[in-house]
Amino acid sequence: MSNTVNLKGRHFLTLKDFTPEEIDHLVKLAARLKEKKKNGELVNHYAGKNVALIFEKTSTRTRCSFEIAAHDMGMGTTYLDPKASQIGKKESIADTARVLGRMFDGIEYRGFGQEIVEELAKHAGIPVWNGLTNEYHPTQMLATLLTIREHFGSEKGLKLVYMGDARYNMGNSLMILCAKMGMDFTACTAKEYFPEQELVDECREYAKASGTTITLTEAVTEGTKDADIIYTDVWVSMGEPEEVWEERIRLLSPYQVNKKVMDNAKDTAIFTHCLPAFHDLKTGVGREVYEKFGLKELEVTDEVFESKQSVVFDEAENRMHTIKAVMVATLGEFE
Repeated sequence: MSNTVNLKGRHFLTLKDFTPEEIDHLVKLAARLKEKKKNGELVNHYAGKNVALIFEKTSTRTRCSFEIAAHDMGMGTTYLDPKASQIGKKESIADTARVLGRMFDGIEYRGFGQEIVEELAKHAGIPVWNGLTNEYHPTQMLATLLTIREHFGSEKGLKLVYMGDARYNMGNSLMILCAKMGMDFTACTAKEYFPEQELVDECREYAKASGTTITLTEAVTEGTKDADIIYTDVWVSMGEPEEVWEERIRLLSPYQVNKKVMDNAKDTAIFTHCLPAFHDLKTGVGREVYEKFGLKELEVTDEVFESKQSVVFDEAENRMHTIKAVMVATLGEFE
């Protein structure tokens, strides 16, 4: 898979570090790898290589994606869960990085502050991949872009609207993705949940280069008008204090993705979500929210989640193919 773009030895920490051409290369590579997997073609050129998967936050899609992607390519994986890893506790991040860098060929980190994955990358001597931090979720963005291309052919000129708490990894990363890759981005949420102004300013510079716009609005009708993609994420996480739940639900309820929102978007619009989603009472969190607040659905209604416009499971599958592309590109592409 030769190409003028060469990402061998690079870390994958945030899309801010990558040019539009490099992001495009990764997504095209993912599409080729997806086709090979669908056709039963083996890509197991990486026998003898091993990757460490550090999960300070538990995961379904990210863990499965990295493990299956690695195994498909002939690599071994070592999973370090929150209890198994001593990172930053009994052993410094720098020392952990240097130990793992002597044993493995790549390191994935999913956890808390971006500074942790940056510190790992600084000392590991091997590629480090961000599986999610508080600030950024770059592997999810590649899956989003691949899914958009599969449904629209191209992302250029599309309008993506993110509804919900836009201050953290998903809002931040979608804004960067859109600004770099030629999509108009709108954060449609309460002003308390707008992205940090510093990152907004940075993304507006990217947007100038790609000829797109960054919009922050509290107006649902105006913000979602003629949208091509409506995106949302969970409002609350387990373990957060009840007062946080009350505030989020109060401020974000007007920004639930429902049929009215989708009807205000284009007829061809799609809905997506990075998952898990609270669209019914079939989860512990869903039942707890219902018991405390009387709500059967949170960030998205079941009607939208289960609709033909929903591509959430397409995107979930594409996590694996895009993560495989990140590993292939940074460990060294085969011919």
